Amino acid sequence: MSSMESRLLTLTEHGLYCPAGDFYVDPWRPVRHAVITHAHSDHARWGSQCYLSSTANADFLKLRLGPTIDLQTLPLGESLRVKDVRVSLHPAGHIRGSCMVRIEHQGQVALVTGDFKRDPDPTCEAFEPVACDLIVTESTFGLPVFRWRETAIVAADINAWWCKNRSERRTSVLFAYALGKAQRLLASIDASIGPIYLHGALVNPTSLYQNQGCPLPDCRPVSEAPTGTRWHEALIIAVPSAAGSPWLRRFGEISTAMASGWMAIRGNRRRRALDRGFVLSDHADWDGLLRTVRECGAERVWVTHGFAPILARYLSEQGIDAAPLSTAFQGESVHDESEQLAANDSEANLEPTTQQESISTDQPTASTSVLTSFPVSEIEGHGDSEGHGDSEGHGDNEGHGDNEGHGDNAPPAQVRDPGDPDGQNGIAAVPAEAVPAEAVPAEANRANRAERAP
Repeated sequence: MSSMESRLLTLTEHGLYCPAGDFYVDPWRPVRHAVITHAHSDHARWGSQCYLSSTANADFLKLRLGPTIDLQTLPLGESLRVKDVRVSLHPAGHIRGSCMVRIEHQGQVALVTGDFKRDPDPTCEAFEPVACDLIVTESTFGLPVFRWRETAIVAADINAWWCKNRSERRTSVLFAYALGKAQRLLASIDASIGPIYLHGALVNPTSLYQNQGCPLPDCRPVSEAPTGTRWHEALIIAVPSAAGSPWLRRFGEISTAMASGWMAIRGNRRRRALDRGFVLSDHADWDGLLRTVRECGAERVWVTHGFAPILARYLSEQGIDAAPLSTAFQGESVHDESEQLAANDSEANLEPTTQQESISTDQPTASTSVLTSFPVSEIEGHGDSEGHGDSEGHGDNEGHGDNEGHGDNAPPAQVRDPGDPDGQNGIAAVPAEAVPAEAVPAEANRANRAERAP
């Protein structure tokens, strides 16, 4: 690492730190100054003294961290001076308000992507590539088995499943993460098929999307359904932790499905006892990750959040200076994803944590009751290129977490499916090492076969 690079970004026990600007990007422990890419719980942690994020992300951060946090916002595309660096925020396309953080110091540029996706999504700002010298990229789906189909095709499959269930008088229950995925589904499905009802934990984030002008179809909380509702005609969108809970009994005979990138792995659907799995992710797939590295033109790549060693080695074999970057949010297995999210975000998951963590000892300390403004020098205008409940009482008191979380940010520590020892379900056969370029087509075909399987 060059001395210039170390002034831009360095990894500490609290997360990615910019020494020249004296701030962290998505720190996993409380710090004085935190720049936040989006409001999912593995990126927006409670307890820091002051925050900086995109204007569109403000409502979601306050819903998660509390309305009294010291938060400064910046419109996407504009920049400001933070001590010795210039910071600008750029659309990441992950969920509404998500942003990448561009950091410029003495002519060198680093870009922290946070979570991002390249697929079109009418509910959030579209991803924009940003030229940089160093890129810190996620790799949640950093294996060539992960290649996404167009959203319209997936939505058509969901519509067909819903129609079939309706004709057979079964209630359609679709599990999705509360912030981002649920709203994308609402914007994609055919609402003319029947009424749409939401699990209580989806109500507040959905309302915020609507308040920001995002066009979504008419939907209402399950708790507000009128007496005599014909549930088999409806689509119920619920958080994953509601699966198998007493909350589902009201719907009678049900058919369950989940929308997630992890549904590309057939074994995940079996473990969750789902009737259907729809492959829809709010993260970049293998091709999207490679495309982003190429379009940003970085000379050096740090890979994090997912299959980092595999993607980093593949990039290195293509002649790119790449290395994996450890984080505090690696190691969960796919089948533990729901439970991990519930553990991370019990009660409404979008409610602020009630117990403060200790302020990091390697930062200047101050009373936690005193808000410290972000160290901004000047704004410079446009930059370069149930129990899950909620504050409105919409919960159903079943004690689920809302599993909103980071959507798909639960890369498996063990990729082999215990029910598939021979590796027939796509991901299981992929070695825990770099995948050679010539293996990409075969792995892509395997993933497609896994999705088409009954």
